[in-house]
Amino acid sequence: MLHNHQQQQLQRPRRRCEGTAMGVIVLDLRPGNGIGPFSLGMPICEAFAQIEQQPNIYDVVHVKHFDEEPLKLDIVISFPDHGFHLRFDPWSQRLRLIEIFDVKRLQMRYATSLIGGPSNLATFVAVYALFGPTFPGICDKDRGVYTLFYPGLSFAFPIPSQYTDCCHDREAELPLEFPDGTTPVTCRVSIYDGSADKKVGVGSLMHKASAPPLLPGNLYMEEVHVKLGGELYFSIGGQHIPFGASPQDVWTELGHPCGIHQKQCTHTGYLSQLKGHPVQVDHMVIHSASNPRTRTTLRGDYFYNYFTRGLDILFDGQTHRIKKFVLHTNYPGHADFNSYIKCNFVIQGSDSDNSKQSITPSTKWDQVKEILGDCGRAAIQTQGSANNPFGSTFVYGYQNIAFEVMKNDYIATVMKNDYFATVTLFQSFLWYGLPTDPFLWQYNVCFYAGNLSVIISLLDAVTLPGATGYCTVY
Repeated sequence: MLHNHQQQQLQRPRRRCEGTAMGVIVLDLRPGNGIGPFSLGMPICEAFAQIEQQPNIYDVVHVKHFDEEPLKLDIVISFPDHGFHLRFDPWSQRLRLIEIFDVKRLQMRYATSLIGGPSNLATFVAVYALFGPTFPGICDKDRGVYTLFYPGLSFAFPIPSQYTDCCHDREAELPLEFPDGTTPVTCRVSIYDGSADKKVGVGSLMHKASAPPLLPGNLYMEEVHVKLGGELYFSIGGQHIPFGASPQDVWTELGHPCGIHQKQCTHTGYLSQLKGHPVQVDHMVIHSASNPRTRTTLRGDYFYNYFTRGLDILFDGQTHRIKKFVLHTNYPGHADFNSYIKCNFVIQGSDSDNSKQSITPSTKWDQVKEILGDCGRAAIQTQGSANNPFGSTFVYGYQNIAFEVMKNDYIATVMKNDYFATVTLFQSFLWYGLPTDPFLWQYNVCFYAGNLSVIISLLDAVTLPGATGYCTVY
């Protein structure tokens, strides 16, 4: 249903109103390959990069997806002013189908000829003259549509009800002209991978399109095997990245990072103010199990960002050794969408030989709990509510690993630590001189550290004074 689709619009300064395009654009048509700068099989982040490079052309852009079940329907990037949209496979996030749904709004250049737009109507006669003869198309009487197929390309033509007898169901020939001398005009053009000899068109034929296969050795969607408390293993390249590895080790195995940035840990925290003196709070770990005190040293921890692998690696600023991995699923509806390529991780549960015990980007939170067990209440991650239109997420912690989960129960990020990051609340209360009366523990306690708002529920602490909560974030 339409109201279930999350729709957002890329915002740019002085953006024109929808429907006020300055003129019809011309894009090169490449049957079985793509149109203009958009190529079949390209990751969604590359499509966004092309859009950002030409803001004067693609200045009204709609992004549509099924928020509740993001793997059920395509992710669609639509250009309403130009009459076409891009359909991305929701799992691989690669372009599988290009559809021109309003041929009068877009001119296509094939070889040296133009077709489409208001001045070059894409009639049946014009299509036949430009692309040449082909096999009989398919007639769908229920939809009143006749689809003509070429390798990697199809044209759909509406058939007036009075002329439906001109073609029969399934394969049929359509006359170049109807009895009254008119010729049908294309209502939809589909561009798809033609290597599999599939016939893709409207209706049920649309779902036959798939992204072209990746070339051998391509690292896109490479499986990254994760051992709980252990290393990362990259299945195609064969790299092993363990905790404690140095930046030189990572450069040798993965190449230079796409970016490097310091982890912020310079804000004064709420807990420190209770003692009457400012303390610089680490955003990533509020407390460690070995020391309930606030981390006060400025270690200068820093990230290596591998955006094209969906991966961040955190190094300790003093030892320059890996202390954390962050894996991103790149789901739409999350604040980090389009910042990373999807990381195709596989986290093995206790039974490494059982595929049902594996956690992947497609695993929902209820399934994670079945594999790893219950971990208690979640911390709330707002990521700065003023700048995040998607709302808060929930962070659940286990030994050595934490999951950021969206409201639809899908995993947004996986944070893998080399230590057990916990919050020992009872010890914290003693350290900061707060009341330790168990009656007061029945209320929620909020810790604020800069932009981070972590809400830890203590409703069960009356019977379990040693209750812990997990708030590992990045």
